[in-house]
Amino acid sequence: MKKGMHSNVVLTGFMATGKTTVGRLVAKKLAYEFIDTDALIEKRWSQSIADIFSQEGEQVFRQMEARIAAELVAMRGLVIATGGGMMQNPANVDAFNRQGRIYCLSASLDHILERITKDENVIRPLLQVEDPMKQIQEVMAARQSVYAQFIQLDTSGKTPEEVVEELLAIHYKN
Repeated sequence: MKKGMHSNVVLTGFMATGKTTVGRLVAKKLAYEFIDTDALIEKRWSQSIADIFSQEGEQVFRQMEARIAAELVAMRGLVIATGGGMMQNPANVDAFNRQGRIYCLSASLDHILERITKDENVIRPLLQVEDPMKQIQEVMAARQSVYAQFIQLDTSGKTPEEVVEELLAIHYKN
């Protein structure tokens, strides 16, 4: 589905690229409902993402993501912020492409690390390692081919409002 009234806007990208912040603002501008898939998983399964990773493992978490993607594809008028690895599953990509457009938010490594270290309230399971910058580089490199298939928006050095304006200009142009 191309642009249009009630087509979903799906935001993907690495952690700390602004998916939730930008997503909330886009939803407000479009009068759409905002859904953060990680928050939805935490609510639905009554566990934090960190607890799911540590107690159930990444594979179980990815299965939860797939269930959420399949559910959301039946809805319209959504802005969906996905978890950073959700689009690694081609079935999730296919589902979201059927009902909207997918945009990939990116940021420089330095901006990502700065945003992550500022946000002390969020535990990032993939970064609970000795060298977070090295881990960021490795995970980003592994996901690059997946992220590259979507419309790209770099959030480095931009306000969330600037990113929203850029996204909406692209969304309604194409």
